[in-house]
Amino acid sequence: MPISTDFSQRLYPKLRSIAAEFGTPFHIYDEQGIRDTGHRLQQAFANVPGFREYYAVKALPNPSILKIMADLGFGFDCSSIAELVLSRQAGGQGEDIMFTSNNTSIEEFVAAQEQGGCILNLDDIGLIDKVPEMPELVCFRYNPGSARSGNSIIGVPEEAKYGLTHAQIFTAFSKAQARGAKRFGLHTMLASNECNPAYMVQTTQMLLDLVAEVGQKLNIEFEFINIGGGLGIPYRPEETAFDIELLGRETATLLQTFAAQHGYQPKVYMESGRYITGPHGVLVTEAINRKEIYRTYVGVDACMSALMRPGMYNAYHHIDVLGKTSSADDEVVDVVGSLCENNDKFAIQRALPAIVDGDLLIIQDTGAHGQAMGFNYNGKLRPQELLLRADGSVELIRRAETLADYFATLDFAAKTWSSK
Repeated sequence: MPISTDFSQRLYPKLRSIAAEFGTPFHIYDEQGIRDTGHRLQQAFANVPGFREYYAVKALPNPSILKIMADLGFGFDCSSIAELVLSRQAGGQGEDIMFTSNNTSIEEFVAAQEQGGCILNLDDIGLIDKVPEMPELVCFRYNPGSARSGNSIIGVPEEAKYGLTHAQIFTAFSKAQARGAKRFGLHTMLASNECNPAYMVQTTQMLLDLVAEVGQKLNIEFEFINIGGGLGIPYRPEETAFDIELLGRETATLLQTFAAQHGYQPKVYMESGRYITGPHGVLVTEAINRKEIYRTYVGVDACMSALMRPGMYNAYHHIDVLGKTSSADDEVVDVVGSLCENNDKFAIQRALPAIVDGDLLIIQDTGAHGQAMGFNYNGKLRPQELLLRADGSVELIRRAETLADYFATLDFAAKTWSSK
């Protein structure tokens, strides 16, 4: 949807000057908007004792952004060694970090357990024996299969590669106990960009029901449940925002009921990424070409390597043209990049104000899974990242890739193997 009025009022009047200073294309993020959303999430769960957000580092793995997360008191949800390093550099230590990986290697487990360790969230029952040293606190990721629905981004649970089955969960916790685990958590993530809070309430209830069942059979008192991420944002103008206050209220009620029945109340963790930063970033790109064939194409100086969601998911990202407003004279165009792929399109048959070379296009809601999903097909280089600080200044927080970066992996010591 169109970015917030606050964000546009902070950004648009100075955007032409920012583009002149830094050049295009670039992602730019709104510090104030990110902080406001973080505070709103915390306030929504103020009546849920022990609630904590573990920011999904994969959404926007930039040190400057992660420092804002640490300042908000958030933890970090990681899935790789690089994300562990970034989180620790941002100040995350021990149980500030949740390591939720799949198909995990021994090297990744070793990295996760270095420097004070972290919360291990195991995705597969077969990983229990592969963990070099079973930590005191362990969590397992649950996949309910056909008992729940998913969505088009993450897939239906029964087809997803993630998590343990209902039957495996009991065996997993028992084996973890046998290896020395004494504290326990339960996690799931079933949908991505979910805009219906009722779905997340049902997920919370599902985890609490399973916690009660496992706890009774194995004499376990769970320290926390992690309801995952996947909270959606309204990409399209007609969509409504996720009702985070409703989720907070319903979660508090469910936990109070659980406590009355079982004599204790697990903490609630969450690992949102998109919800926290998604609406607070835009990709700014300049129109450089116009092509008239069977339809009209507006070519820009960014391409799918800077934002692959439209090409990968056919995802909608709202677009503004700086200084121009929609009217009856809007043109229907495709907004395209320069990759040798026909799905290198930011918009397909979109009605936009008439665009000429030199216009700045603001492609919105790129604060999550934008730069993070970038790639180098066709030798295209990923753009720079900027941060619009709360004081109005603009800071370069990642430089653009260079040809030297692209060719760096071809500079290596010769190495040959032969069977002879």
